[in-house]
Amino acid sequence: MPELRTEVLTVNMGPQHPSTHGVLRLVLELDGETVLSVMPTIGYLHTGIEKTAEQKKWQQVVPLVERMDYLSSHSNSLGYALAVEKLLGLEMPDRVAWIRVLLVELQRLNNHLVWLGTHVMDLGATTVMLYTFNERELILNVNELIAGFRMFPSYMRVGGLREDLPDGFHEAVAHILDRLPGKIHECEDLLTRNKIFLKRTRGVGILSREDALGLGLVGPIARASGVPYDVRKAFPYCGYETFDFDVPIGSTGDVFDRYAVRVEEMRQSVRICRQALERITPKGAHAAGDPRVVPPSKDKVYTEMEALIQHFLIYSQGFSVPAGEAYVPVEGPRGEHGCHVVSDGGNRPVRVKMRSPSLLACQAIGKMAVGGLIADVVAVIGSADVIMGDVDR
Repeated sequence: MPELRTEVLTVNMGPQHPSTHGVLRLVLELDGETVLSVMPTIGYLHTGIEKTAEQKKWQQVVPLVERMDYLSSHSNSLGYALAVEKLLGLEMPDRVAWIRVLLVELQRLNNHLVWLGTHVMDLGATTVMLYTFNERELILNVNELIAGFRMFPSYMRVGGLREDLPDGFHEAVAHILDRLPGKIHECEDLLTRNKIFLKRTRGVGILSREDALGLGLVGPIARASGVPYDVRKAFPYCGYETFDFDVPIGSTGDVFDRYAVRVEEMRQSVRICRQALERITPKGAHAAGDPRVVPPSKDKVYTEMEALIQHFLIYSQGFSVPAGEAYVPVEGPRGEHGCHVVSDGGNRPVRVKMRSPSLLACQAIGKMAVGGLIADVVAVIGSADVIMGDVDR
């Protein structure tokens, strides 16, 4: 009887595939159902945001950078604002720093809730998505409360915040923080000991510590492989060194470890949010007291000619930033999200460049998927938590 032979088959997965989380295209080489190679192809969502920023005034760039990683708008705008403030030499009042910390940690919770619901749905469990999106709606309600917009609030500004916190903010956030620990536990009850979930995630998509370091990976995907790097601990900003929280680390580096690390990160974010909320007074400073950048209050605009002129100049011509360049990293939901800005001393940036953790995660998909089954590619992509707006900028 002749020996059975298989033929290497090239399969196109994406860019219009629901499990590629956007418009990621993977060219797979298969031997039967075993993956021999993976070639990610990007560029289908290219927006040119970084180039567009060069034609905008410094403050006008905030809504643009928020739309790169569209699940982490606060983290994007915070990294950008800190980089520009570094060039300006601005120091933020403590209250502004605490509010920024609270909002970016709520944003991390928002991101991880969306990730958990969609990732598990890719593996066939639809119930968890209903749980996670219900909690996410409450966090989006907070965005709507502070700025009127749910996805891209543009509340973080160069020089501080758009305006002071509205009435009812503390109560709305406290309600979320009281609910979330129990809801996270409910999701874990559905998954952590579920036999089907364990078979789809344990030992699947293993990424070694050495490979994570070699590929320059950051965030939960690297920490799940045992790399203990977190910008909030390594290069603290916004007073993170004064907060008490832990950085969860995995050991195996498989899909399950990446799940476990992100779930524990949600608990740590709740811890940080509670500490920040306790520090934030209901009323107080919401921006730096620098008239070059921060417009005067409305009551002064209505009563003082100098304030009216200053208000007009800031909104019509913008403000100038001293010549130079600055890079500031923040710990976004996907890892180190750095912003590099270059100024020639004018009222517009010469260059705005974002360090994208999702772009690095794309190149790791092949390393994690090769040798596994084609069905495991879906689990690997979900565990990488790639946002294509963060890749194609």
